[in-house]
Amino acid sequence: MERSIKHSNDWGEEGVSRRSFLGGASAAAVGSAMCENAPFVGYAAAAESSNAPIIGPDAVPATLRINGVVQSLVVPLQMTLAEVLRGPLGLTGTKIACNRGACSACTVWLDGAPVASCMILAIDVGDRSITTIEGLADGERLHPMQAAFIEHDAMQCGFCTPGLVMSCAALVKGNPDPSPEDVKTAISGHLCRCGTYQNVIAATMAAAKVRKG
Repeated sequence: MERSIKHSNDWGEEGVSRRSFLGGASAAAVGSAMCENAPFVGYAAAAESSNAPIIGPDAVPATLRINGVVQSLVVPLQMTLAEVLRGPLGLTGTKIACNRGACSACTVWLDGAPVASCMILAIDVGDRSITTIEGLADGERLHPMQAAFIEHDAMQCGFCTPGLVMSCAALVKGNPDPSPEDVKTAISGHLCRCGTYQNVIAATMAAAKVRKG
């Protein structure tokens, strides 16, 4: 039995017209976009109605707690913590290598946790305490990790060394009895072009024994 289908020139009552189809599709697309963007619209409205202070584009005052000393300075909004440490503050032990968080040469501690200082703006540090490679030593007395790196020749060009020392010292501080695998994990984000990884592991294990003793 044949099934007859009626047609009209404009896809009338028996079908969906091209005009109505396109109109419905457009309405659906707009509706979908409005639903997807609803959170952003809400955020924008909240920002407009809030009394949050607006800073910039000029440099702003900042207070940083570095190696136990409070430093007050004026910081450009786009300046990273690594740039502030090496520039205005003159703490050049922190090295900038890749400048995009890929090599970890610029590692410092924020409240005791290792971070890539090239990946955080100085104005975002807030009240957190910063420790750099210069802050590990006790006056002229080297930190056990620094001494172990020297003893085990865990450096060649030395450019990556401060960051490695900071990560390894943080590991031993939190884990007094690390395994070689623990050390490998701790330094997994560090790039050493000289290839001193085995010496770094040996130095870290030796420093852990000194701290335990």
